Amino acid sequence: MKNRRFYALKRLWWNTISELFLWNVFLLRIIPGNIGIQLRRLLLLKEFASCGENTTILEGLIVDNPKGLFIGNNFICNRGCHINAGGTVRIGNDVLLGPNVKIWSVNHKFEDLSIPIIQQGYKYGEVVICDDVWIGANVFIAPGVSIGKRSVVGACTVLTKSVPPFSIVVGNPGKVIKTFQPYANR
Repeated sequence: MKNRRFYALKRLWWNTISELFLWNVFLLRIIPGNIGIQLRRLLLLKEFASCGENTTILEGLIVDNPKGLFIGNNFICNRGCHINAGGTVRIGNDVLLGPNVKIWSVNHKFEDLSIPIIQQGYKYGEVVICDDVWIGANVFIAPGVSIGKRSVVGACTVLTKSVPPFSIVVGNPGKVIKTFQPYANR
């Protein structure tokens, strides 16, 4: 009888701790303003594989598999973004994410028609966002995509292929509409 009580109390303790952790993460995600930014910088960023200096994350960020997320310096993440870093996501310096950006580095396998999709597992594709990139609102970035430095991805773009440096890309699927020539002295 004592053993049963002990294990019941132990289970209650761990359930309470787990629940408090989930509430802390939830509350941390929704706290607005400078207080929320500072708390996320102090607490949430420690969960990532690496995080540079001067990072600003507004409320609502969801990160699946945070140990696969590498962030450079001067990163700004707007409201409501979702990053799945199961296949690794590398974000360079001076990157801006608009609101509701989705970055995925994992996808379901579906090649074998004799097996249900849910049983086929996953395929992983590293996502790389190079330095000085601006990603507009509501963009979706698929696994395996690389975005070259100094590029701009227009709002509501769906990126399924990599983007060369110094490009502007828009649409569904994303298409390069303009490429810049870099200055020789930069």
